Amino acid sequence: MLRGMRKASSNWLGKTIMAVVMGVLIVSFGIWGIADIFKGFGQSTVAKIGSTEISLNEFRQIYTDRLQQISRQFGRPLTPDQARAFGLDRQVLQQTIAEAALDEEARRLGLGQSDDQIRQVIMNDPNFKGVGGSFDANRFQAVIRNFGYTEQRYVAEQRKVSLRRQITGTIGAGLEPPKAMIDVLTRFQNEQRAIEFVRLDAAQAGQIDAPSPETLAAYFEDHKVQFRAPEYRKISFVVVSPEDIGKWSEVSDEDAKKVFEQRKDRLGTPEKRQIQQIVFPNVTDAQAARERLVGGMSFEDLGKERGLSASDVDLGLVTKSSLAAAVGDAAFALPAGEISQPIQGGLGVAIVRVDKIEPGKEADYASLAGDIKREIATERARVKVADLRDKMEDERGGGASVIDAAQKLGLTAVTIDAVDRSGRAPNGQPVANIPQGLDVVSQAFNTDVGVDNDSISFKGGYVWYDVLAITPSRDRNLDEVRDQVEARWRQDQIATKLKAKTTEMVQKLEAGGKLADEAAAIGAKVETATGFKRDDTPASVPAAVVAAAFRTAKDGVGQTPVTGGTEVIVFRVTDIVEPAVDAASDAVKKLKESLDRAQTEEQVASYVNKLETDIGTTINQAAFAQVTGANQQ
Repeated sequence: MLRGMRKASSNWLGKTIMAVVMGVLIVSFGIWGIADIFKGFGQSTVAKIGSTEISLNEFRQIYTDRLQQISRQFGRPLTPDQARAFGLDRQVLQQTIAEAALDEEARRLGLGQSDDQIRQVIMNDPNFKGVGGSFDANRFQAVIRNFGYTEQRYVAEQRKVSLRRQITGTIGAGLEPPKAMIDVLTRFQNEQRAIEFVRLDAAQAGQIDAPSPETLAAYFEDHKVQFRAPEYRKISFVVVSPEDIGKWSEVSDEDAKKVFEQRKDRLGTPEKRQIQQIVFPNVTDAQAARERLVGGMSFEDLGKERGLSASDVDLGLVTKSSLAAAVGDAAFALPAGEISQPIQGGLGVAIVRVDKIEPGKEADYASLAGDIKREIATERARVKVADLRDKMEDERGGGASVIDAAQKLGLTAVTIDAVDRSGRAPNGQPVANIPQGLDVVSQAFNTDVGVDNDSISFKGGYVWYDVLAITPSRDRNLDEVRDQVEARWRQDQIATKLKAKTTEMVQKLEAGGKLADEAAAIGAKVETATGFKRDDTPASVPAAVVAAAFRTAKDGVGQTPVTGGTEVIVFRVTDIVEPAVDAASDAVKKLKESLDRAQTEEQVASYVNKLETDIGTTINQAAFAQVTGANQQ
């Protein structure tokens, strides 16, 4: 949904990066629809919505948080230039303004959220549960710190989110997609087709004679740019992350057992009991009822006399901690089948009976030791990372290179002699000693030799890098790439011959020919694919052919090149099956849910846009450009 709503969801990392980048959000602003008014601003204000000002520092924090989140989802840093290319800068500004508009509306409506409600939301968040499945305060602090939050800031953000959800939830309530829309989309998604097809590849292209020197030279001249040597850079870098440092940390059994003992009660499985209970106003009534129960009367019958249902009497399978203290002590001291003496509780006098006992399971250190040690090592590593970060920054600030600083601090620096923008060495192979997910190469190509570069966030740690040398891009001569040129020339010849052959074949089929006869004439075989839908990937059928089949009428013929034109598939659509629409099916229900969400998004977007117009929205373009780096182009 909005930025804060996504952070309040139960799975922070479940959102994919392209959903964020392409704006598939609960508030989907497809057009830059906020009027730019550039007056009445101080230099420190990015935007003003009603009486709310978004300061330059506040927006910088929000924008930086978003870039870091997306970088983690990508598994590599996202540069300011890339963020602007995706339109992320304007999306973040629009979402921030939208949130501020909703906050203004929440204040106008007098909406509120109690401390206890916010506390319950946070404590029920699975992201904050520890090894035993309950809320872990230490984990809570570690997780929000990793996302750049203090506890105070996170709680305040959740309070805002809750109020926004009260508004947006009301807006989307009761929306229903039209039945006609569901029917049309269901048929579109579930329509099935069948095809027969033939593959033509190099074998059907025929003999390709070797090119003459003159032909190859002419081809090279016409395509020289394709064989140009890329720019290479020599770089060095050092990685400091909890994962790497945690590997160095040896956690003793003594330390792990201390943590285990502290959490032992939470790590084990508590005893549970199936308990029946009836509460009486006084001890006299309770004692009389107990005598009747001991005499053979069932709890259910006694409950019926008192106007209680079976579910009122049966508490279910419960733990001791879920009961009132006095009732829990008595119930968990009884053997199965026994009826308790009257128990004085906070709301009356209770009689309980234990129907079934499910023994608890004490936590076993041996089975949990590995997880506990890894958790301790990671936590220690975070402290070490912070210490090394400060020391590394001090060394860099003093003019030390990455290699020199790493050597002084006992870290291992990696040097790559030559790498191009794609991460490949001069031999065309990927450089092997760059950690997966670390996009240090693109960062290195956005700087220069001798520049003191900012560190890169990586796996909860940091990466420092230097560009040591630059080898400019250049034109290669034919002798350097002769084999590559000849291979490319041959591919082009095959593609040209296949294009002519398949065009001729399609013309014969459209004139009434049979695919089997045409296949036999060129030494190919006929294959079939049946019952596939638009989004299916039937075995041995490329996606381009599936898409082409759904653009072709029944009994129609088509051709689709694959693998760069060195293979072409000629096909005929043999059957089209129109699906029946079953409103009760799971597929239709899921489609309806998807449409419900889309309608809600559209409704919320319209509502927020109207709010912004009514409240009044102004943007300081200069301050916005300063935060996003647009003024540095």
